[in-house]
Amino acid sequence: MDPTVVSPAPVPRSPAKRVIPPNPVLSALVVGGFVALLYVIEGIDTALGGALDREGVIPRDFTEWDNILWAPLLHGGWAHVTSNAVPLLLLGFLANSGGIKQFLQVTAVIWLTGGLGVWVIGSTASHIGASGLVFGYLVFLLLRGLFTRSVAQIAVAVVVFALYGAALWGVLPGQPGISWESHLFGALGGVLAAWGVARDNRRAAA
Repeated sequence: MDPTVVSPAPVPRSPAKRVIPPNPVLSALVVGGFVALLYVIEGIDTALGGALDREGVIPRDFTEWDNILWAPLLHGGWAHVTSNAVPLLLLGFLANSGGIKQFLQVTAVIWLTGGLGVWVIGSTASHIGASGLVFGYLVFLLLRGLFTRSVAQIAVAVVVFALYGAALWGVLPGQPGISWESHLFGALGGVLAAWGVARDNRRAAA
């Protein structure tokens, strides 16, 4: 009788080094639902004649500080919201690899960092749009693989950079009417989120 051979069980991928969300369907629903909400809000804004566009972040206006909480939900037309929708769907889904809870924490860091930064140094205008989130997720994905030393995540980052890396020029002053401040501080929020996630992962592994 041949001896029984026991194969070693495969070593599961560390949660910190995952590329695909642990629950892809739920993650897709969360991100897709958020993007759908942006279209619903734009529909309401259109019906109101663009009245919501004035409810963005108004730098250094203490009477409008709370606009930080909903400015990323507002857009200046269908073309504006559509230009953010596709990268939000892709980058948001990939940013879910640490689970829904971590994704919400990362989003909160990017959202608040972007809004507060614009409020402090932004040009006098109503700053609206989810592009700060796009830049935040982009930078988060580019840095997390380096922090975790994950080959798979670095490979994903290379692909992400190839697709959207040119957009990083948007953190510099340029085209009139474009909130480069939102892009810059959204990206800085992505740096903070990547650093925070890496720190938490190190603590969990200790």
